[in-house]
Amino acid sequence: MKKFSADFVFPIDQAPIKNGLVIMDDKGKILEITHLNQHDQSSVDMLDGVLIPGFVNTHCHLELSHMKGKVDTGTTLIPFITNVVTQRNASQEIIQAAIASAEQEMIDGGVVAVGDICNVVDTFAQKSKGNLRYHNFIEMFDFLQDANAQNTFDQYIDVYNKLSLDENSKKSCVPHAPYSVSKSLFQLINNNNVNKDVTVSIHNQETIPENELFQDNKGAFYDFYGAFDISLNAFDEKGKSSIHYAIQNMDPSLKILFVHNTLTNQTDIEAAQAWGDKVFWATCANANLYIENRLPNYQLFINANSKMTVGTDSLTSNWQLSILEELKTISKFASYIPLETLLKWSTLNGAEALGFENELGSLTIGKTPGLNLLNIDFENNPVIESMTKVDRLI
Repeated sequence: MKKFSADFVFPIDQAPIKNGLVIMDDKGKILEITHLNQHDQSSVDMLDGVLIPGFVNTHCHLELSHMKGKVDTGTTLIPFITNVVTQRNASQEIIQAAIASAEQEMIDGGVVAVGDICNVVDTFAQKSKGNLRYHNFIEMFDFLQDANAQNTFDQYIDVYNKLSLDENSKKSCVPHAPYSVSKSLFQLINNNNVNKDVTVSIHNQETIPENELFQDNKGAFYDFYGAFDISLNAFDEKGKSSIHYAIQNMDPSLKILFVHNTLTNQTDIEAAQAWGDKVFWATCANANLYIENRLPNYQLFINANSKMTVGTDSLTSNWQLSILEELKTISKFASYIPLETLLKWSTLNGAEALGFENELGSLTIGKTPGLNLLNIDFENNPVIESMTKVDRLI
């Protein structure tokens, strides 16, 4: 049995507890959440700061970890994608070492679960070790070419079939982004996910040319596809932003995780949340700054009572894989967001988005959510700032 007390305990699913006490068994299962003065204190580990559940990283590309530092900052999305496509090849020795190192970085940073994008099988061996929970998003794209949809699906379903699951993992077929997935491929993805308890992620509205493509049938994506000899002559969407194309072609009965959302406006948010009652949003603040030097308008999501979550994206588009560093950036540029809200985004909301809410996300009796300590003086300075640190306890 393990007992931890701190200045405040944040169960997340209830109000913070001053001088709270967390009691866990040796495997990390929560046995009791109470006040310190209601329990024998002789065997309690007394700590300064706030206790919270383990972080949930809802968006990562672990397989790109070997590309750290290879792509310049501030290029905007389309040059970034081009660099990833043309530079991602490396030896398996290099790729596997980078994957293992990146996973350990997340573990050390208090992460207990990851929503991870998979285009290839490179991460599967590391994941089989069971160090973290993963919802594996087998990502597909056919560059809006309906005629290639079946061949594309067959290619990626082979990756999907090679991933064996255990009690700590999930998998689903997912579309890459509205600008890269045809209606036919959307349908094949939907068919594969029918009657499965899974989440579907999709990159959404992270660059101006994405909306230009759908609203006006113009913009830099025409040049991008042309450089790869891909024609958009048959593309006939016009008049609405890209998220409307996505929701027209996705399954609203599943959990849907829209990722990035830097250009998502109030109308877009309302349309998505009216379309489906299991809509989640993932913000990857540092990646957004790394690639496009812009952030979402978080107030719009708060006003709409949206379920925001937090991701890191990849080491190709970020300086680290730290949820705390993401929270620092959000807090710096959107200081109006309360600490309690940020902690819920990065724990319980993320666990719900990935389908791990029965085990993770809150300090609730019966769960095994991990336990992190943040050196925050909640009574006098309840903010995440540059000097905030996380210690993983369980």
